[in-house]
Amino acid sequence: MKKIVFAMALPWLLQAQSIPELFDALKSHAQVKSDAILVQKSQIQKEMVDASLYPKIDLFASYDNYASPTNLKPIAPNAIQPMLAPGSNIAQPYSYNIYRAGAKFSMPIFVKSLYTTAKKAKAMQRSVKAKKWINILKNEAVIVGVNANFHYLVSLQKALQQKEKSLDAMQETVKIKVENGRLAASALYKINDSLHEIAISKNNIELQKKKLISTIQSLTGITLQDPVAMQEMAGCTKGSFGSLVPLQEKIRANRISVTAQKEKLYPSLYAHGDYTFSKAKAYNNSKDVDEEYGGIGVVLNIPLFEMQQYSNIKLAKVELQASKVELEKLRQELQAQADMLEGSLPLLDNSYKLYTQSVADKQKLLDIAKVAFQSGRISTEEYLRYEDALVAKKAELYKVEATKWQTLMQLAVIYGNNIEEMVK
Repeated sequence: MKKIVFAMALPWLLQAQSIPELFDALKSHAQVKSDAILVQKSQIQKEMVDASLYPKIDLFASYDNYASPTNLKPIAPNAIQPMLAPGSNIAQPYSYNIYRAGAKFSMPIFVKSLYTTAKKAKAMQRSVKAKKWINILKNEAVIVGVNANFHYLVSLQKALQQKEKSLDAMQETVKIKVENGRLAASALYKINDSLHEIAISKNNIELQKKKLISTIQSLTGITLQDPVAMQEMAGCTKGSFGSLVPLQEKIRANRISVTAQKEKLYPSLYAHGDYTFSKAKAYNNSKDVDEEYGGIGVVLNIPLFEMQQYSNIKLAKVELQASKVELEKLRQELQAQADMLEGSLPLLDNSYKLYTQSVADKQKLLDIAKVAFQSGRISTEEYLRYEDALVAKKAELYKVEATKWQTLMQLAVIYGNNIEEMVK
């Protein structure tokens, strides 16, 4: 019984009731999860760079078999003399088979390029996070735009249904007049043909709705049955192009990369040390011997001739220049696009007012045309033109509404506005 209830409730559970629900579903869908993985990857890469600044400690154990006796550790000349004295039975620290265990460590004391590379990793992480944010905005903009188109198609469908209802009523009147010989049979055919065209248009609208539903589903995993209500809560905030932030952070990382490559030619200072415990049977008397040996030191490394590193510096500079050119190109494109979109908003508002008035006028004209047609003062073709004109103007009105939503969303992405605060 529970399974049946769940199966019946599942379509309702998957049906979003508002735009915020679609936005929430987007954040848990695969589209955003892939960006989250990239952010996680950038975090790990940063941690890997930071880890290179810490000491590296290794434990080891080994067994070695030699063809000739080998020392367990270096022996000073004064220490070896008593062992070599005539009649000495001192076990000498040489053997064919040696067991060793110990530890060793290394640590950078001053490697300038490592610190700079860590800064580059932070900049790249900021770039990836910014890209994730912009991708979310782009997908949210798609959701709003698709939902606006969904509203447009539903409104157009309702307009066609009103036209169909009007023609159905007129069809009954025409049929009576044709049967009474007051109208030619062709008038009825024209009404029927117009009804057939409405059926075709409604079918095409259903096909378009399927595509919109599929787009929403691919982004959120939710299958809409109807468009969700949405309201503009705030306008678009103009300012710097927020969509450029990922590339700007990447340029910062590239600039730091050039510095890091140059710093690899600087002197570097490392500390290192090791400790070894060795155990074996002395080759001269087979007695067990064990030795401890260790050391600690500092190494100063000064690169003198590194042709490959000079090439790495050139490559880093070229990558920086390429990113700068890409940024300038994208900035120019966004500026042109923003200017066009901002200029179109007042025109769209004006178009909405004009279309609204035109729809009202055409509705009045249609009402007059119905009376005129029923009284025989206009032909069937003329009457049908009034019906078509009203639906066409309504379609243009609804399209303007959808276009305005899409325009606002494109501007929101360009400026990096928070779409969740703009649309509820």
